[in-house]
Amino acid sequence: MSTDVLIVGAGPTGLALGIDLARRGVDALVVERAGELFPGSRGKGIQPRTMEVFDDLGVLDAIHAAGGGYPVGMIWQDGQRVGEHRMFDPVEPTEDSPYDAPWMVPQWRTQRILFDRLEELDGKVAFGLEAVGLEQDEDGVTVRLATGGSVRARYVVAADGGRSAVRRSLGIGMTGETVDPNPTLVADARITGLDRDNWHIFPPRGEGDGFLAVCPLAGTEDFQVTAQFPEGSSVDLSLEGVRKVVAARSHLAPEDVTEVRWASDFRPRAALADRFRDGRVFLAGDAAHIHSPAGGQGLNTSVQDAYNLGWKLGAVLRDGVDEALLETYEEERRPIAADMLGLSTSVHRGEVRRGEATRQLGLGYRESSLTAETRQAPATLRAGDRAPDGMLGGVRLFDAFRGPHWTLLAVGAEAPELPGSVRVIRGPAQESYGKGLFLVRPDGYVGWAGDTADGLPRYLARAGL
Repeated sequence: MSTDVLIVGAGPTGLALGIDLARRGVDALVVERAGELFPGSRGKGIQPRTMEVFDDLGVLDAIHAAGGGYPVGMIWQDGQRVGEHRMFDPVEPTEDSPYDAPWMVPQWRTQRILFDRLEELDGKVAFGLEAVGLEQDEDGVTVRLATGGSVRARYVVAADGGRSAVRRSLGIGMTGETVDPNPTLVADARITGLDRDNWHIFPPRGEGDGFLAVCPLAGTEDFQVTAQFPEGSSVDLSLEGVRKVVAARSHLAPEDVTEVRWASDFRPRAALADRFRDGRVFLAGDAAHIHSPAGGQGLNTSVQDAYNLGWKLGAVLRDGVDEALLETYEEERRPIAADMLGLSTSVHRGEVRRGEATRQLGLGYRESSLTAETRQAPATLRAGDRAPDGMLGGVRLFDAFRGPHWTLLAVGAEAPELPGSVRVIRGPAQESYGKGLFLVRPDGYVGWAGDTADGLPRYLARAGL
């Protein structure tokens, strides 16, 4: 069995990367050791920047239909509602940032939507195949499977989670810390006796007790139950165990928990892989960085890893661009992951409130070797920044960016002749961009910016355009 790109792991990271490669005509195979997609709600928050990524990948309508906004927290004490808690301050959508707030979709539904989109693009997922080791040479990678067979690929992407077998095979370490030593239960359950308009919060009742939170999962009949336990506790994941903790910490009776559909336990930690690449193998998602769930950064950072790597692999494999382009994956993504780990930990510890930073719209690559800012007096928007939405010459920019191509925006400036592979949009100076020429990468970031086209041909040549 052989392929151009082998993606190990059919979580959000692997599926998003599979979609991006499939639409670029790259032969890729996703392998998943389990017999089916992940069944739980764990990573349920989709940040505005990831909504923009999903817009480009063609799944935004399905994501919108499958979920809903975050409910207001309702604080309970002794069976009485005693106050409200808002997870984050509301923000109005703007023309340049149309997705204003996180969108709640249970992780299993997000994965199903990505899986369906991958199949629509004739992408392939093979379940029940576990990678257990690999060998690299100058031309590719041979990945050994638990079944005794192997897969030969030009490149391999490890998207196989925090306990990544691929990362361990490479001997890449993880540097990190325990964010919270207290074990936490998370379960998807059917519950009666609570409304579905609020996120129900039950603070600790006394010394040594943990909190209980019960959140209605938009688009389903389930609630996500989260409960913290004292350090050293064993967590009972059974129906009776979930019933016991819900009854002990709320006004609900044990029988109000009618079903547990999925349950897990974890101890929040933060860890970063020492490197994101080893030869022809790349780490992405939880295989590269492990977050506390607070702040909803893990799944989102992971999908954006895939979004960064996909167009670069496509350029090398489909368009013949120099392999040096792939060196920028770690250069760009590892600092972002490190920052998001720090943010997640700070949110978990109550040091930072969820807000502008957790929406991920301000992330970018100003310091990247792929970024060139040549204007004499750059405005607020700089090369390396996320390219905002808006209207230019009667065209919505996110519509112009959608697809596996580069886009040149000529904003109150004259556009040069460019290869047909670059889409050109012309219009007068506008608020978000000011004035100038802006070359937007396939992943929606400004790669090059100039007052005139001087220097643009050199940048295009480097990008293989």
